[in-house]
Amino acid sequence: MFCKKLESEQDPLDYVPVPGVVGERVFKEISHAAWNLWLIQQTKLINEYRLDLLDPKAQSFLDSEMMQFLFDE
Repeated sequence: MFCKKLESEQDPLDYVPVPGVVGERVFKEISHAAWNLWLIQQTKLINEYRLDLLDPKAQSFLDSEMMQFLFDE
């Protein structure tokens, strides 16, 4: 599959990583390697900002950061 993030042919994800429309888009357009890069970046953000993942504001922040990281949106 062609990965939008890495702009090359890569191995696809094995599963939809997040629920909903966004998850389907990630599954179709983002490779396994790019998703792993996002998981590393997400961990850095959680630690740096000391995010509480139960907080809806933190979840929204991570969602927007994910879209920026993966799709430059």
